[in-house]
Amino acid sequence: MPRLHFKGKVFVENHHLAVPFHELLPVREKASLHDNLIVHGDNLAALKSLLPTYHGKVKCVYIDPPYNTGNESWAYSDRVNSPLMRD
Repeated sequence: MPRLHFKGKVFVENHHLAVPFHELLPVREKASLHDNLIVHGDNLAALKSLLPTYHGKVKCVYIDPPYNTGNESWAYSDRVNSPLMRD
């Protein structure tokens, strides 16, 4: 089977281990219908917050990154500045 090899691959594959678990705090006025759950936050932190309660129970995760919409005070940088990435 073909495999993709690149510098920093081990770091990328293990980055999730460095992100701490976060507790999901429900917001009643944003409660979803039926058995659905809407989580608003950083993708990796939000996904890790699902693990303690929903491990093995999630059927679908839809991630909608709001890159460069102009509605945030930040903009996604698509420039590669890391020396490791430049190599």
